[in-house]
Amino acid sequence: MSTVFVTGGAGYVGSHACKAFAKAGWRVVVYDNLSRGWRDAVRWGPLVEGDILDRPALDRAFAEHKPDLVAHFAAFAYVGESNEQPDLYYRNNCTGTLTLLEAMQAAGIGRFVFSSSCATYGVPVRQPIDETHPQWPINPYGWSKLVCERMIHDQCAAYGLAAAALRYFNAAGADRDGEIGERHEPETHAIPLAIEAAVTESGRFTINGGDLDTRDGTCVRDYIHVDDLARAHVLAGEWLAGRPGFHPFNLGTGTGTTVKELTDTVRRVSGHPFDVKVGPPRPGDPASLVAEAGKAEQLLGWRAECSDIEGIVKDALAWRLSQAARTL
Repeated sequence: MSTVFVTGGAGYVGSHACKAFAKAGWRVVVYDNLSRGWRDAVRWGPLVEGDILDRPALDRAFAEHKPDLVAHFAAFAYVGESNEQPDLYYRNNCTGTLTLLEAMQAAGIGRFVFSSSCATYGVPVRQPIDETHPQWPINPYGWSKLVCERMIHDQCAAYGLAAAALRYFNAAGADRDGEIGERHEPETHAIPLAIEAAVTESGRFTINGGDLDTRDGTCVRDYIHVDDLARAHVLAGEWLAGRPGFHPFNLGTGTGTTVKELTDTVRRVSGHPFDVKVGPPRPGDPASLVAEAGKAEQLLGWRAECSDIEGIVKDALAWRLSQAARTL
C-alpha cells in the first residue's frame, strides 16, 4: 500500500483529498498544525501535529511514515488577508514550501502534488485560461503561489522530482456523503456566505462589485466541486510515478457563473429569498476567471463530474444544515 503524506489535511480541500486517497487504496498520513484546520476532519489516517516551517518535525515524520507521495495543501488562502499581511503569506506559503521541499529531498521522496491556484494568472488576457497563459498575479496570495511553483519547478530540474501543480479555479461545495464540508474562520467565500444569508433570519449577502465588465456586472467564476478537486489529486499522484519534471494542470469546468447567478441559485435551492446588496469590488479580484482544463482530461483522465452550480449549492446547503442540526 502506497503512503501519501498530506500537509494541511485537516483543512477544507485537504480533508476531502484525504478521503479520496483512502477510497483509492492509499494509506493516508495527515500533517497539520490545526491553526486553520479541524481535528474532527481527520478521519482517514493518523494526524501528526506539526508546522511546515518546522524542519526537524518534518524530518521525524518522514522517517516514521516513509511516504511515497507528498500532497501539499498547508497554505494561507485569503486574498484580502494577503493584501493586509503579505509577510504572513510569504513566510507560511513560500518559506514553508521550501522547508517541505528540502525535507523531502533529504528523505528521498520523489513525488509531489502541489495545491496551486488560478490566482497565479492575474487578470486574464484571454479566456478560457489554459496552462500557457501568462502568469502575473495581482495580489500577494497569488504571488506566493507562483513563487512556490517556481521553487518546485527548479527542484524538479535539479533533483529529478516529479511534481504536479494543480491550479484550482473556485473550490466549492461539500462532500456528497455529508461527512465533511467547508469551514473557515472567518468565512470569505461566496457560496457559504450566500447560504448563511439564506438560512439566517434577516440574512443579507453582499456582492463585491456590480458594474464590472461581465454579462451582469458581477464577478464571473468557474466553480468546481471539492469532490472533483479531491479526485484530481489522486489521479495526479498516481500519474506522476516515473514522470519526473514539473507538470501544471488547470482544474475547472470551463463554465463561468456570475455572483448574481449564484445568489439566484442559492435562493431557488434553499427556498429563501434573502436580501442582496451590492458593495465595492474587492481589491485584488479579477472580474472574470474561467478555466480551460483539457490538459487534465487528456493526461490524467480527469474531468469535472459533479460541478454543476445547482449540485454544488445543494451539497453545500446540506452540509450547513447538518452542522446546524448537530448543535441543537
